[in-house]
Amino acid sequence: MLLRLGALTPLLRPSLFSPKPILRSPLITPKPFFSLSFFSTAPFQSSLVSHSFNPKPATLFDSGKNAISVDPYYLSCCMADKDKPLRIAVLLSGGVDSSVALRLLHAAGHHCTAFYLKIWFQEDFNNFWSECPWEEDLKFAKGVCDQVGVPLEVVHLTDEYWSNVVSYIIEEYRCGRTPNPDVLCNTRIKFGAFMDAINNMEFDYVASGHYAHVIHPVSDQINKPSVLELSKDKLKDQTYFLSHLTQAQLKRLIFPLGCIPKEEVRNLASKFDLANKDRKDSQGICFLGKIKFSEFVARHVGESEGVILEAETGDFLGIHRGFWFYTIGQRQGLRLPGGPWYVVEKDVKNNVVFVSRNYFSVDKRRRSFRVGSLKWLSGSPPDMTSQLQCKVRHGPTFYDCSVKIELGGDSPEEVVAVHLCEDDQGLAAGQFTAFYQGRTCIGSGVILESWDDKELVADITVFKSLGIVRAWKWRF
Repeated sequence: MLLRLGALTPLLRPSLFSPKPILRSPLITPKPFFSLSFFSTAPFQSSLVSHSFNPKPATLFDSGKNAISVDPYYLSCCMADKDKPLRIAVLLSGGVDSSVALRLLHAAGHHCTAFYLKIWFQEDFNNFWSECPWEEDLKFAKGVCDQVGVPLEVVHLTDEYWSNVVSYIIEEYRCGRTPNPDVLCNTRIKFGAFMDAINNMEFDYVASGHYAHVIHPVSDQINKPSVLELSKDKLKDQTYFLSHLTQAQLKRLIFPLGCIPKEEVRNLASKFDLANKDRKDSQGICFLGKIKFSEFVARHVGESEGVILEAETGDFLGIHRGFWFYTIGQRQGLRLPGGPWYVVEKDVKNNVVFVSRNYFSVDKRRRSFRVGSLKWLSGSPPDMTSQLQCKVRHGPTFYDCSVKIELGGDSPEEVVAVHLCEDDQGLAAGQFTAFYQGRTCIGSGVILESWDDKELVADITVFKSLGIVRAWKWRF
């Protein structure tokens, strides 16, 4: 067997993992830093067997020797125009998207090895995480690989995921911010820890089922940066989740689905007769499975009863379980009469949630904010700062915006002041803002605060000075 545990890089580059781990769960059973299980009946060498390379085949054959017609255009994001096959590490989740990505790369003639990342506490949390579907995921992943003789490896990154994603999420919620686990998972785990671990295994690229398009420079311009562009399917586009990657990470990536709409991906899954062709898309945060996010927060952050107030009047409206269960702009789950109500502010020190019926009233305009922890995919900020677009959350909505680059006060870290062309429903500190020039994603950063919140904060201060905050306690 060519692939041995000793061949993997046991030490990660610390620069990929900032900030440092914040806390550790007392429920974790210590495990080795990195372990890998061989899961396929096909030998590892099978993916490296020489064969004639057809850059853009139109007709393929499945394991039963049945002809499958594939539009050559669907291989256009697979680097099928190379003069020789590539060795590609494919991240396989057991879902339809990554499975079709694998089959397209295989169809383009590349030598593929599939990797399933096991990142949560499946063994240690049987009582609490009994709904985690990793065994079913792995079964589907194995079935997809066995169809075409692609080897499948299982990579254990549980400790890395806890230290560099989950711990950060928990601490951010405790501080009243709203982090994005999927952005962190891509940056620190899928294309961070995993890339480091296979660094000495001589793969040309790493691929996944993300809906995005990477354009790499031609061979005689190799020093130019790779470019991240929107997927053909703008509704499914996932460049927002990939916007915080480094140029070094981007240069090693291929996203075969960036040229294909979601509907056609489903059609290809049927053509390939994949075992998971009818499987529903996963929803929510990757490590939770079917566990409700509120249950996860209650488990790790706890509960602390506080009050809900109307922002304009300070009137008492109800009680809540803790400000960390709420995010700016939230409408669902408030359970207050006379709505709809929106969360417009959180007083972290006093555990108070402020809500309003008139979310877009003048004193709560949501279009100016500051962004830090910036990463520009090209390595440097954009030349033009007045004709940009941005996303303040995952989804198809873009805003025209202008940005002003400045220093972050007492910190030498670069910060940008962002002004949107229109109001947004909720600029939540801790969320990412991704920036675009046309179809190109140029980078992202973390929302620090909304400048337009200053008037509301002043109102809260007035409420406290009048003793209204203390008066709530007499209502219980």
